[in-house]
Amino acid sequence: MLKKYSKKEEVFNGVTHGIGVVFGIVALTLLLYYAIKEKNVSSIVGFSIYGACIILMFLSSTLYHSFTITKVKEILRVFDHSSIFLFIAGTYTPIVLLTLEGRLKIVMLVAIWAIAILGVTFKIFTYGKYDKYKVFSLLLYIGMGWLAVFPIKYIINATDIHFFYWILLGGLLYTVGTIFYTSKKIPYNHAIWHLFVLAASVSQFLGIFFYLA
Repeated sequence: MLKKYSKKEEVFNGVTHGIGVVFGIVALTLLLYYAIKEKNVSSIVGFSIYGACIILMFLSSTLYHSFTITKVKEILRVFDHSSIFLFIAGTYTPIVLLTLEGRLKIVMLVAIWAIAILGVTFKIFTYGKYDKYKVFSLLLYIGMGWLAVFPIKYIINATDIHFFYWILLGGLLYTVGTIFYTSKKIPYNHAIWHLFVLAASVSQFLGIFFYLA
């Protein structure tokens, strides 16, 4: 069952992540500029996937909150929720490619994308039953997002402790934001959640831009 938002709420829901689409385009452009300039294949591949996943997630969310036709909205909800898995995996991709080595790099890449694919498949097969699995989905998003704690020592050694702070700040913003996502009694709770997502995305982008680009 689709959550009922007022027209004003849906406007804010759409606009907050519409800004995210613009951010994604800017992020992709900046990262690719430096990657191409350095002629680094891993950077080009990693940043392309990362930037595309940012745009996809924010665009899916914006479209979902922009349509009022129930059937269209239900289909777009699948894209909206599925794109979150791809976004998380996409954020990991340049970090893993540029900071990890050998078997650990392969294991992490396979793990995050396997979870992302399973997550998308789960969303497709639970179409129309999102309320039933809402908590499970949220925990899956959070758990996938915090997978970086396992190779964190190697990531910090390959970059800088300040890179870790930017990524950590993003993770904390996502996690704290879920409080508003689940608090239906708070006016404009979903738009507030969107702002946390946007802020978290910017935080992690800055870490990637300053220390990996």
